[in-house]
Amino acid sequence: MTYNEFRDRIQKKLSRNSSGLTWIELRDSLNLPYDHPCPNWIGRLEIDIRLERVKGKGRALVWRIEKSN
Repeated sequence: MTYNEFRDRIQKKLSRNSSGLTWIELRDSLNLPYDHPCPNWIGRLEIDIRLERVKGKGRALVWRIEKSN
């Protein structure tokens, strides 16, 4: 899977879930082949699609697309 494929799938899924999803929810629902996301790709997503990760329940981080003002 290329970065662009990964980015597009994450962006599409998060755009349909405005409250966000955890990595596990994204990974499982999209059948992604990774146990953990690549830190470099996360950094790129923060710029490319305005990904933000916020604290959820317990230790979970919720991934969502930053809302524009």
